[in-house]
Amino acid sequence: MERMHKLLFVILLPAAMSGAILPDVIGDYHRSATSTPTISDRPLWDEYGLKESEAGVYQNGNERFTLTAYQMADSTGALGVFDWQRPANAAPVKGTATGAAPAVETADSLMVLQGNYVLFFQGHKPSTVELGAVMGALKNVDPTPLPVLASYLPPESLTANSERYVIGPAGLEQFVRGIPPSVAAFHMGAEAQIGIFHSPKGDLTLAVFNYPTPQIAMQRVEEFGKLPATVVKRSGPLVAVIQNSPDADFAEKLLDGIRYQATVTRDEYVPTRRDNMGELLLNICILIGILAAFAVVSGLVFGGIRGLWRRGGRASEGEEMITLHLESRWPQSSK
Repeated sequence: MERMHKLLFVILLPAAMSGAILPDVIGDYHRSATSTPTISDRPLWDEYGLKESEAGVYQNGNERFTLTAYQMADSTGALGVFDWQRPANAAPVKGTATGAAPAVETADSLMVLQGNYVLFFQGHKPSTVELGAVMGALKNVDPTPLPVLASYLPPESLTANSERYVIGPAGLEQFVRGIPPSVAAFHMGAEAQIGIFHSPKGDLTLAVFNYPTPQIAMQRVEEFGKLPATVVKRSGPLVAVIQNSPDADFAEKLLDGIRYQATVTRDEYVPTRRDNMGELLLNICILIGILAAFAVVSGLVFGGIRGLWRRGGRASEGEEMITLHLESRWPQSSK
C-alpha cells in the first residue's frame, strides 16, 4: 500500500506543479488561498485559447487583495480576453508603471496584458517592483507582438472600452450578431476589431476585418454587400462593415476614416565589424603582436630552463651547445 501511495504521488506531483501560475509572495503580501476562477461563456474562452487560470488571495496583516491570472495560447487570444474582460469604467494606465505592457485601472483594480497572460489585481494596485516580480515569475511568455488592427479604428466618438478583438465564430456571435460566420470567413484567416461609436442619432457598431491578402478582401466585400442594411468599404486587406446604422452620414464618415497603410521592408545586408578594413588590419597587427610576444616568452623560458640545468650540473654532453671556433681559423691581418 505504501508503494502504491508513493507511485501516485510521483504521478500526480508534476500535474499539480504544472498548474501553478502565481507566486507565493508579492512584496510584503503572502498567498493565503488559491482557487480556480469560474469560467462562463466557455466556447469563447476556448476560442481565445485558454490554457490555465488561477486566482490567489494575498494578505499582509489586515490588508488583502485578489490576483487572477489567465494563460492563453498566444498573445492574440490574450488581447481578445483583455478587451473582453476589462471593466467598463477602466482608464488606460499612463506613464511607465507597467513598462511596455498594456494596462487599465480603476480606483481599486489593475488589469495588465503581458504576452499571452492577462493579470487582474482586485483590491490593490501593485507597485512597479511588485508587478515586475509577478511578471518575472510567469512561465512560457509569448513574445509575439500584439495585433495592430485596433489602430485602424477612428478615435473620434469611439466609446471607451468598447473595443473587442474577434478571431472566430463565438466572438462574432457575441459581439456582432448580424454578420454570419460564413460571410466573415474565419477559415480564410480573418480577424476582426470591433468598436462602438456614438453619433447624435444613436450608437453604431463598426467591424474591421483583416484578411491575409487584398484579393481575399475583395471577394468578401461582395458577400458583405449582400447582407441587409449593411454598408461596406475595402482598403487593402481590410474590410470595414457597419450594419443598421441610425445615422447614414456618420457611418460614411467612419468608413472614410478606414485607410490601410502598408509597411514595406527591404532585406538589406547589415555590415559588421568584419567588413571594416581598418578593423581587419588592427586585428592582424594584434595577432602578429601576440605571436611575437609568444615567441619571445617561449625563447626566454627555454633558455632559462637550459641555464638552470647547466648550473645544476645535470646537462649531458649531448645537450651542450656546439661551437665551431671559427675565430681560430680566420686569417688575422698583419699589422
